[in-house]
Amino acid sequence: MRSRILCASTLWLSVSAALAQPGGIPPEWEVRKQMAALAGHLQRIQPVLEQLKPADWVEHGASAAYVEQWRRASAEIGYLTGSAQALAEQPEKLTAALDAFLRMQSVEVLLGSITAAVRKYQNPAVADLLQGLINDTTADRDRLRQYLIELAADREQQFKIVDQEAQRCRAFLSRQPGAPATNPPGKEVRR
Repeated sequence: MRSRILCASTLWLSVSAALAQPGGIPPEWEVRKQMAALAGHLQRIQPVLEQLKPADWVEHGASAAYVEQWRRASAEIGYLTGSAQALAEQPEKLTAALDAFLRMQSVEVLLGSITAAVRKYQNPAVADLLQGLINDTTADRDRLRQYLIELAADREQQFKIVDQEAQRCRAFLSRQPGAPATNPPGKEVRR
């Protein structure tokens, strides 16, 4: 019994140490600051999108798909802002980082297409303005991508440490006198 408690305590300490090691990931306050910067850049894009008139583009020969892209871009910016806020609240969550990064890519693709249409069907100066605002988010995307990679690597390392310690504990316990016999499923031990 004592060896089990010792092994469980060692496993707990290893898990705690693995989770406490920040590794190469930026501190939480820095991630919050980066997500606030991203949200700020996104807020500057929304008013420009509201000035666009994709229905008029269709009248001048543009595809009607631009209208839907314009609607989706506005919605995706809202979703991305929400994802950035979720990541700022829980910077250790890999799924939050992944969600924010994938939404960021979606927004960039949509805005790239819309910028080309604005240049052709509305006003090249507005397209340049929109492109400049998109360019302002490039550093945000690169930092988010790097954070996602570092966070995933850190989680992999933590799982590796925990798994190694669990294997070590299992081997230690199986060598102890009076270790419980493992029974194949469905087989009962006779006493």
